[in-house]
Amino acid sequence: MRAERVVSGLVLAAGGSSRLGRPKQLLPYRATTLLEWVLETARACPFDQLIVALGGAAEEVRAAVDLQGTDVVVNRDYGSGCSSSIAAAVHALHPRCDVLVLLLGDQPGVTATSVRALLAGRGRAPLAVCRYEDGRGHPFAFGSELFGDLAALHGDKGVWKLLDRQAGEDAEVPVPGPVPRDVDTWEDYRAVLAT
Repeated sequence: MRAERVVSGLVLAAGGSSRLGRPKQLLPYRATTLLEWVLETARACPFDQLIVALGGAAEEVRAAVDLQGTDVVVNRDYGSGCSSSIAAAVHALHPRCDVLVLLLGDQPGVTATSVRALLAGRGRAPLAVCRYEDGRGHPFAFGSELFGDLAALHGDKGVWKLLDRQAGEDAEVPVPGPVPRDVDTWEDYRAVLAT
């Protein structure tokens, strides 16, 4: 009999915040920080394992954010793009991990309901993506057959290139509303605060 499958969540929070000039992980958001908000959402998801990839300002984040119950991976190569964080985290996956859900640490508009819908709508597809009213967006769910591909990703848009390569084999799961905004600039930050 096959052992119970393990669902892992990965929160990407390794960015250097070069456009903001300060760690965006620690920006105030709804009585907490941006990263803490995303982690609370991730903790409300049906994950058996939660991994957080840190890089830029890793020590400041460790000191300020509650990382209890997470497996922390520090990506020293974070400047080469988020693919390096994904590749580093793949090596920290539970040995029985069957599905990996990718969340952005600077995208507070994603909800646990969206993650549950993504997992339920994935079926047996190797890759599932949220289909919002205005396009595809995070979170993504990857089956274990793609973990080798994830470990070999390069650059900032590597995961999107993998998505393009999987066209026709992926599942697009309808999620209400627009693609949640991620925070790269002060304009983005003001916009997420306003929603």
